[in-house]
Amino acid sequence: MPDPLLPLLLAVPVVVLACQAGGRAVRLLGQPPVIGEILAGILLGPSLLGWLAPSVQHHLLPPSVLPVTSALGNLALLAFLFLIGLELDLRSLGTTRGAVAAVSLSGVLLPMALGTALASALYPHFAPPGVSRLPFTLFVAVSLSITAFPVLARILADRGLETTHLGTFALTCAATDDALAWCLLTAVVALSTAGTALSALTTLALTAAFVAGLILLRPVLLALLKRAGSTSDELVLVLLFAGLCLSAYTTDRIGVHPAFGAFLFGAVAPRGLAAVERGAARIRAVVLPLLLPLFFVDTGLHTDFSALPAGQWGWGAAILAVAVMGKWGGAACAARLSGSDWRWSAAVGTLMNCRGLTELVVLGIGLRIEAINEQLFTLLVIMTVITTAATAPLLKRVAGDDPRMTPPPPQGDPERDAARETTG
Repeated sequence: MPDPLLPLLLAVPVVVLACQAGGRAVRLLGQPPVIGEILAGILLGPSLLGWLAPSVQHHLLPPSVLPVTSALGNLALLAFLFLIGLELDLRSLGTTRGAVAAVSLSGVLLPMALGTALASALYPHFAPPGVSRLPFTLFVAVSLSITAFPVLARILADRGLETTHLGTFALTCAATDDALAWCLLTAVVALSTAGTALSALTTLALTAAFVAGLILLRPVLLALLKRAGSTSDELVLVLLFAGLCLSAYTTDRIGVHPAFGAFLFGAVAPRGLAAVERGAARIRAVVLPLLLPLFFVDTGLHTDFSALPAGQWGWGAAILAVAVMGKWGGAACAARLSGSDWRWSAAVGTLMNCRGLTELVVLGIGLRIEAINEQLFTLLVIMTVITTAATAPLLKRVAGDDPRMTPPPPQGDPERDAARETTG
């Protein structure tokens, strides 16, 4: 019997190095690394490598290794969702809470309304056998309402805008938006996986009880992590990782995707503890660059451009148009109606139209629960890549030299700087 470890020893470094190379390559073009990582995962799949050299792809990623790489990639995904939840802080709404609420709601409701209309046309062509119209429609609607909070944060950080008014406003809107979208996705998953309406309501009730339980246990978790942090950072890391895994296991048993449990645990985890920050930094530094690329490849293996008939590319264009009109239009118009000028509003809409890895997570959930088929999955992945890649260049074009949307100059002491020049 062949050793199952040997193909894994080849597959993991190939995937990790390919995603690293892709991420570094697109950074030279001013894009966030996730674009290159997504493209690397797609190119290792049937869309390129499996099409040009199927024997090479079979050798690098044999069927025997795929369950293991998929499991490792999904474990990294849970860690990623935990980190998103940990970074989610809705207390920063401040005096702009009205505008944030308007932009966030419009950025969810308009894409969902347009997505519902589009889904009625997509259903006869892309619904898997046995899937009723309601869960298919709801999933398409929710998938078009996603904003990628972590990718958006990276784009703003690359431009030095994360601490500006535009940056904090957009990040708060994206965080609120994603929280709403995850709640809606939970309802969609419950409806799709439950056999009856009563089962779906039971699943939602159990999910609400789990959320309430986590909130009630937050003081206990805070005390536990404080005690552990006073003795060992390793113990804090173990507690955080065990907590996100057990939360993911619980939501899976309830009937909701495990990613939601990991996200919830991150959202209720105590903030401001140095030991927790160090533990999260270790998870981010190890799990994300080494294991998350396996999730990209798992996504890429289900993304097959060659399997799309010529007539379905028109549907892809329709999906892209509806996604942009819904997300960009909803956020930009809401910002304009809240009193902002059109340049500011266009910048907000551009940022909210960024989807990134969060969208891939949602699409993977839809494929797993069989709410969509692989052809629609491929078209939605294409939409994700295009809207994410367009964010940085469009933001640069919209912002121009507007001081509200450009990095602030370095802070310094003029007299000290003049003295340095004199003594140079």
